[in-house]
Amino acid sequence: MTTGYVGRFAPSPTGPLHAGSVVAALASWLDARAHGGRWLVRIEDVDGPRCPPGTDRLILAQLEALGLVPDEPPWWQSRRGAAYAVALERLLQAGLAYGCACTRAQIAAAQAATGPGRMRHGELVYPGTCRPDRGGLQGRVARAVRLCSTDPAGRPVWIDWQDRRLGAMRQNLTGTVGDFVLRRADGLWAYQLAVVVDDAEQGITDIVRGEDLADNTPRQRWLQQALGLPAPRCLHTPLVLGADGEKLSKQNGAAAAAVHDPVATLQQACAGLGLSDPALAGAGSRADLLDRAVHAWSLRWGPAAGRPSSAGGPDAGPVPTVA
Repeated sequence: MTTGYVGRFAPSPTGPLHAGSVVAALASWLDARAHGGRWLVRIEDVDGPRCPPGTDRLILAQLEALGLVPDEPPWWQSRRGAAYAVALERLLQAGLAYGCACTRAQIAAAQAATGPGRMRHGELVYPGTCRPDRGGLQGRVARAVRLCSTDPAGRPVWIDWQDRRLGAMRQNLTGTVGDFVLRRADGLWAYQLAVVVDDAEQGITDIVRGEDLADNTPRQRWLQQALGLPAPRCLHTPLVLGADGEKLSKQNGAAAAAVHDPVATLQQACAGLGLSDPALAGAGSRADLLDRAVHAWSLRWGPAAGRPSSAGGPDAGPVPTVA
C-alpha cells in the first residue's frame, strides 16, 4: 500500500534517546508503516547552545540500531535559517508579527502593575506591551519578534482541532498563550516557527508525538493559517513516566536507551504504547518484532481500525473562532 502519508520524528539533540523518546520515535514510525507512507527524521537543533556536539549523530545511530531508519536523509534545523527568515518577513509584511523590545523583567513588571500575572509553564503570558495597536516600540530597539494572537479586529482567538487519540481539543490562544515569540532576543529561531516551516516544506501530513506536546498544536495551527500552510493531523501518545510519577525526560536524568538489546528496548516501547501482547513477546528478532508491532498498531490506529483515518490528506486547517 502506498499513500500520500508523510510522518516524521523530530528529536532535539540535547541528549541521547531515552525510553520516552524511543516510544515517540517508534509510534511515529509505526504509524507511517501502518499507512504505507514515508517516515522522515528531522534534527531540531535551532537551540544550538543546548545541543552537545555529536549528540545528533548519536541519536541517528540509536535509531538505526533499533531498525528505525528514515526513508530520506535527515534534515538539520540549524541549516534552515534562510527559510525561516523568508517566513518571518512574510508575517512582518502582512502585519501579523511585530518587534518586541521587552525584557523578561519588564514583562513581569507590566503584569504586576495590572494584577496577578498569568503564568504558563513557569512563564508570564506576554501582556502585549509592544503591539502596534498599543503604541509599538516607541523608539526602543526590538529584541525579539512576536506573532499576534488576536484576529484582525483585535478579538481573542480560539483554536479547535481533532486529535486522533485525545479527540476534540480547544484552546483560547489569546488568553492562554498570548503573542508568542518567533525569533528570540538572542537571535535564535523559535521552535514554533521552525517546525511549521519545515513540516510544510517536507510535506508532513501526520504528526505523532508525546501527549505533553499537544499544547504546541494551537500555536502551530495559528502560524499555519497565518502563512497559508496546511495543518497536519495529530496523534498524541501517552507519556512515559519515571519512578517519581513525572514525565521521563533528559531534564530529570533519564538514562540513555539501551540499544545494545534492540528487541528488549522495542518491546518496552511497545508496552508504553499499549501494544504489549503475547504475539509481540514471542518475537525472535528485531525485524520480526517490528513487523508484529506494525500489525498491532494497524489494528488500533490504521486505516481499517474504525477510527478517523489519517491517510486522506491533512486537516483543512485550524478552526479559529472569536470570543
